Amino acid sequence: MKRRSFVRSAMVAGAAASLATTTSKAAEPPTTAEYYELRSYSLKTAAQQALVEGYYKDAAITAYMRAGAKNVGVFTELKPEGQTKLYVLIAYSSLASVAQVADKLAADKAYLQQAQAYLNAPASQPAYERIESSLMKAFKHSPILEAPEKKTRIFELRQYQSASEAAGQKKIQMFNDEGEIDIFKRLGFKPVFWGETVIGPLRPNLTYMVTFDDLAGKDAHWKAFIDDAQWKKISAVPEYADALLVNKITSTLLVPTAYSQI
Repeated sequence: MKRRSFVRSAMVAGAAASLATTTSKAAEPPTTAEYYELRSYSLKTAAQQALVEGYYKDAAITAYMRAGAKNVGVFTELKPEGQTKLYVLIAYSSLASVAQVADKLAADKAYLQQAQAYLNAPASQPAYERIESSLMKAFKHSPILEAPEKKTRIFELRQYQSASEAAGQKKIQMFNDEGEIDIFKRLGFKPVFWGETVIGPLRPNLTYMVTFDDLAGKDAHWKAFIDDAQWKKISAVPEYADALLVNKITSTLLVPTAYSQI
């Protein structure tokens, strides 16, 4: 009897411990890296811009949310040369979610009806000239997109291109493991996302987005970054020299549309 009682007690204790472990794990915040799709629409006319913007405002954003996407940001260029490009950032919880969202959109009758002017634009009057897309995986040190508070602000979209995959990974290491992301956050850049491009043009590259109240704030923040003691320490390490890791940097200043979720 004592032996049976002991075995029964041990089994109950083991089950309780297993349940406690499972519950603890469920309560932990998610750490799986998100995926981001960045689209750039080339437009020729104001009519095209109105059509594409209307598509996102009146049909696409709500449909993406129904399908399981996490955020959709829509931006125009702060200082366009001619007709602005339109930039769209879509956040997904996982790589699998990218395909799942696409399948759900294709079966969403309300979306297909609301978006028909955009989806079925004739060749003689196309909705846009071309879409350029990239798929990015979030950095491990910043795995979740952080949408800033809604107020007047500008966004800077920066891309660092590298001459080789090894150099690109080394630059990502600077952000993840050497504290570069933490410097941005400490100095108040309010970063939105950091992503490694896994599919798209101009690879290997990494892309990230930071925000400022205005142009003066942008200049002040970048000066503070360049002067930061921790940044000087990191960038002084010979293996992290920009000349070795980055061969081109592009910067695009954007403003969010009124309906953008980011």
